Amino acid sequence: LQKDVLGQDVFLIGPPGPLRRSIAMQYMVQELTKREVEYIALSRDTTEGDLKQRREIKGGSAHYLDQCAVRAALLGRVLVLEGVERAERNVLPVLNNLLENREMQLEDGRFLMSAQRYDKLLQEHSAEQLAAWRVERVSEEFRVVALGLPVPRYRGNPLDPPLRSRFQARNIPHPPFKEQLEILYAAAPNVPPETLAQLLGFATTMLTPEGATLGLPDFPMNSLLPLAHILSIVPGYDAGKLLEQAFPYSALLGPEGIPALQDTLKKFELVGSTGAAQPRRIENVKRSEAVNDSDARSAVITALFGDKRFSFKVMTGMEDLKRPVASGGYHETEAHAGLLADMVLSHTTSDFCLLGGKGCGKSMLARAFADMLGYHMESIMLYQDMTARELLQQRVTLANGDTAWRPSPVVTAARDGSLLLLDGIHRVNPGTLSLLHRLVHDRELTLYDGSRLIGADRYEVLQRETGLSSEQLTERGVFPIHPAFRVVALAEPAAPGETPSQWLGPEALSMFLYHTVPPLTPAQEMDILRAMVPGLPQDAAHQLLQLAQRLRNARDPTVNHTEIHTNTHDLHAAIPRPASPGHLSTHVLQRSACVRFLPSLARAALQTAMQDAGLETTGKDSEQADIKTFSAEVRDGVLHIGDVTAPVSSTAVQTKVPDILFYDNLQHLRVMEDMLKDFNLGEHLLLVGNQGVGKNKVVDRFLQLLNRPREYLQLHRDTTVQSLTLQPTLRDGVIVYEDSPLVRAVKQGYVLVIDEADKAPVNVTCVLKALVENGEMLLADGRRILAAPGKAADRPGVVSMHADFRMVVLANRPGFPFLGNDFFSAMGDIFACHAVENPCRSSELAMLQRYGPRVQLSSLEKLAAAFGELRGLADAGLAPYPYSTRELVSVVKHLQMFPDDGLWGAVRSVFDFDAYSPEARDMILSTLHKHGIPAGAHPANVQLAKE
Repeated sequence: LQKDVLGQDVFLIGPPGPLRRSIAMQYMVQELTKREVEYIALSRDTTEGDLKQRREIKGGSAHYLDQCAVRAALLGRVLVLEGVERAERNVLPVLNNLLENREMQLEDGRFLMSAQRYDKLLQEHSAEQLAAWRVERVSEEFRVVALGLPVPRYRGNPLDPPLRSRFQARNIPHPPFKEQLEILYAAAPNVPPETLAQLLGFATTMLTPEGATLGLPDFPMNSLLPLAHILSIVPGYDAGKLLEQAFPYSALLGPEGIPALQDTLKKFELVGSTGAAQPRRIENVKRSEAVNDSDARSAVITALFGDKRFSFKVMTGMEDLKRPVASGGYHETEAHAGLLADMVLSHTTSDFCLLGGKGCGKSMLARAFADMLGYHMESIMLYQDMTARELLQQRVTLANGDTAWRPSPVVTAARDGSLLLLDGIHRVNPGTLSLLHRLVHDRELTLYDGSRLIGADRYEVLQRETGLSSEQLTERGVFPIHPAFRVVALAEPAAPGETPSQWLGPEALSMFLYHTVPPLTPAQEMDILRAMVPGLPQDAAHQLLQLAQRLRNARDPTVNHTEIHTNTHDLHAAIPRPASPGHLSTHVLQRSACVRFLPSLARAALQTAMQDAGLETTGKDSEQADIKTFSAEVRDGVLHIGDVTAPVSSTAVQTKVPDILFYDNLQHLRVMEDMLKDFNLGEHLLLVGNQGVGKNKVVDRFLQLLNRPREYLQLHRDTTVQSLTLQPTLRDGVIVYEDSPLVRAVKQGYVLVIDEADKAPVNVTCVLKALVENGEMLLADGRRILAAPGKAADRPGVVSMHADFRMVVLANRPGFPFLGNDFFSAMGDIFACHAVENPCRSSELAMLQRYGPRVQLSSLEKLAAAFGELRGLADAGLAPYPYSTRELVSVVKHLQMFPDDGLWGAVRSVFDFDAYSPEARDMILSTLHKHGIPAGAHPANVQLAKE
C-alpha cells in the first residue's frame, strides 16, 4: 500500500507457490483497494502482441485489439505479471517506457501518454484535438505488480537490469511456523494437534539450509492444507504415507538419498509403526439425493481404511456411477483398490497426479476413477513442443475469413465440470505447464480472447455484489468453473539409474498431490494374466513372470539401458494362443523386444535370462518349413497364412486396396502369419527393420490378401501434431482444414499405414499413444476421436472411431547407421512389434530367380552369398552399411535387362557409394572376389611383376 501511494510498481519475489499471487490478488488488489485487475501468466510463448495489441481479422479488415497492458493503462487497472522469470529475454522490455514514464507507442498509431503530461496539454488544446492526434491518457490509478522467483536459485531467466530498476521489490517468505500451525488447527480441528505439528515441522525442516543439503526441491507448503483435510475425513490415516503424496521423495531422490530423508521422518515420528500397509478400498458409491444442483453432482462414498469404515461426500460427473469392470481392460488388485481409495480421498480436496513407469496402469486407474464417479473425461496428450495457445485456446479462421479463438479441452472441462486428464506432464515444458497454476490453485483462468473463468463460489459473490445476471456476465466474458471440475495428471519418474526427475521441481510439486503407482508384484501380475487369459497354464506363466522379474531387477546396465519391454501388455502377448495351446511363445517375447536389433551384449544378456528362467531361446526362425506347404492363399472367402485364418473383407473402395507384385518367400510369410495373429486379436502393429528388407511390401501384400483398404501417411522431420491430424488448404481465400489420412482411416474403418515413423520427432508421434491405448485423440481443429463415444456421440466435434480401424506403423531399427529417432524405445510397448529382416539365403535365392529368370543360377548364388556376408559384417560393426534385399533385387533386374554388363557392371550401382572410402572399398572388393565376382578391374589397375 505504501508503494501504491507513491505510485510505484511492485515486484513480489519469493519461493514457488500460490502465496505471492494470493497476496497480490486477494488482499492488495481486491479486498483492500477494490481495484480491477488485468492478469497475464507469462511463458516462453508470450510475445509483444500478448502484452500490447493483437491483430484480428474482422469483416475482411485487420483490427488491433488492446491487450492486458494497454487495457490496464487506459482503464486504471492493476496489471499483474506472473512468472517474469519464464518470459523470453527482450520481451518484457517492451514495457520499460510504460513503467518509467507511463508512455507507449501502439501498433494502431495511438500513443499512450502519462496523466500529468496529458492534463498539461489539455490546458492548451481541446480533447478533440488530442484525440485527432491519437493521444490517449494513461490513468493515474494504473499500477503494475510483477510476481517472480529468485533466479539463479530457481530455474528461469534472470531479470534484465533496466527492467529490475523500474520495480520496488518485496520478499514474500513462507508464513511463520506459529501462523501456519494455527491455520492447520482451524482447517482440521478434529485432527490431533501433535500430528499437524509433526507434518509442519518436517515441512519446515525441508526448507532449512540443512534440509536443502539433501538436494531436494522446496517442500510445497500449500499442500499441507489438503493433507490436513484428508486427516479430518479419515482420522488415524498414516501421516507418513500421506506426507509422501505431497512430497514424493522416492521419485526425487536416488536410492542412496532415501535413507537420510527417512531418518528425518523418524525424528518427527512420521514413519508408520507397522510394516504392512493398512487395507484400503472403496466399498460403496451412492448418488446423493438431489436437493439442489450441487447434490445432483455429488455422491456419498463408503470406504474401508484399516479396520474402520468412513463415509464422506465427493463431487461426481453426470454419467452413471459404475464400479470398474474387467471388460474395460481394468483388472483390480489389492494395491490398485487401495490406490483408488487414496485417489478418491485426494479428490475431496485437491487435484492429483499418478506417478509411475511405463505399463504400470496409470491410464487404466484414471479411467477406472472416472467411471466410478461418473465423470466424462477430457484428455490431452502433452508433448515437448506444446505451446501455451495449444494448451488453452487455438486461433482459427472462420468461413468468412474472420479470426477467432477455439477453447481447448482444458476450458471445456472446466466449464462443464468434467475430469481433465493431462497425460505426460513430464514431457511438456515447465513454462507451458505453469499456465495452469492459477487454475489449479485458485480455480481462475484468463484466456487469450479476454474472457475469464472464475470459481463457482466467487462467481456467485460477483453476481450478488454487481447485481448482474449470468447472461450479462457471459456478455462480459466471465464464466463460472463448475465445482465438480478436477484435474488428474499422469507422469513418469526417472528410470532406475538415471538422474532424479528434473521436471518434478518446486512449482510442479505445488500443483498436485502425487500418488505413486507401484510396479505389480509377481503374484498380482499372475492374477491379472489369469483374468486376461482364462485357462492359463501355470508353468508357462510362472516361467514368463520369472523372466520378467530377472530383467526388471537386473543390475547389468546393458539390460537396464536397453528397451526390453516387459510390462504386462507384452507378457500377455507371449501367452499361449488358441492356435498353439499350451505352448509358451518365446518367439513372440523375443519379437516384442526386437531381439534381432539389440546390441550383441544386450542380446546375450536376454538369452541368458531366458535360459535361467527355463525358457527356450530358439525361436520360430530355426524351424524348417517348405514354401510349398507353407503358403498364403484365399479359399472360400477366408485367408489362410500357415496355421492362422481370417475372413477376407468385402469393400467397395477397391482403389484403396493395395495391388502389388509380390513373390512369396518363407521368411516374409512367417512375418505375415505373426501379423495375422495379432491382427485377429485387435492389436495395432509395428514393423521394425533395416532399409530395403520389404516392410512396405509385406504390409501391402498383407492388406491385399485381406482385401482391406488403407490410408498412407509418411512422416518426416517437420511433421507436427497439427499436420498429423489435419491438412490446411486455401479455398476462396480462406484456410480450410481437411481431414488427414489418419482421420479418414478412423472414420471409415481403414487400415492406416504410417511410414518412416522414426523420422518424426518422438514428442510428435507420442500423441498416437492415446489413440492406441484409449481409442481417444484430440484433433488440431478441436474435434475429438472417441472409440466408444456412447452418449457423447451426438455431441458436436466428436469423431466416432470405426470398429475396423487399425494402425500399422513402419520404422527403421534404432541405432547407427540410421539417422532417425528411437521410435521403438518410446512407443514400442503399446504395439505388437514385428522384426522384419532380409530373407534367408534359400528364400532370397528363390525370390531372385523370379525377378531374373534369364540370369544364370550361379550368378544369383554368388550375389546372394556376397550380400549375405556383407550383411554379417554390418551386423558385427565392420561394414558401414547394411546391404539389403532391395539393392540385390536392383542388381538382378539390371542383369535381367542388360546381361552384357556382367556382374561388376551391375553391382557398381550399389557399391559406387563407397568408392571414396578406401577401407570400405577394400572390404567390399575382397568380399566380392571371395565369392567369384570380378570387381574393381579397370585399365588403370596394372601391377607389374618383378624380374
